[in-house]
Amino acid sequence: MQEAQNTKIVKDAYEAFGRGDVQTLLGYFDEAILWKPVHGAAAHVPTAGERRGKAAVGEFFKTVSEQVNFLRFEPKEFVAQGDKVVALGTYDWRVKSNGREYGGDWAHAFTVRDGRIVGFHEYMDSAQAEAAFR
Repeated sequence: MQEAQNTKIVKDAYEAFGRGDVQTLLGYFDEAILWKPVHGAAAHVPTAGERRGKAAVGEFFKTVSEQVNFLRFEPKEFVAQGDKVVALGTYDWRVKSNGREYGGDWAHAFTVRDGRIVGFHEYMDSAQAEAAFR
């Protein structure tokens, strides 16, 4: 039962993101969330780098909206065990400053405790992101 509830929380968070409703999205996060996006990318990728706390994650989403246009973002599959939910999907983005596009498959690993997302770790082709932001 826990896996189904945790998966619903993650799916609902994606739906809020898809609507551009960042306030609702942030409501799914714990105050002390650990956010690790674009794992492995260099510092010149503005969406890379670990963030701690809901306020810092809110700034992350502000940076995303300022830096990229989403051409496609599709969560396709969810796998849950205990407090972990892994989402698998695909995306295509365009960097606003230079028009370069990048995309591909991704995996997002969430940790959900007591009805809140407390951890996020993104795995994607960081080399593509680095090239697009150069």
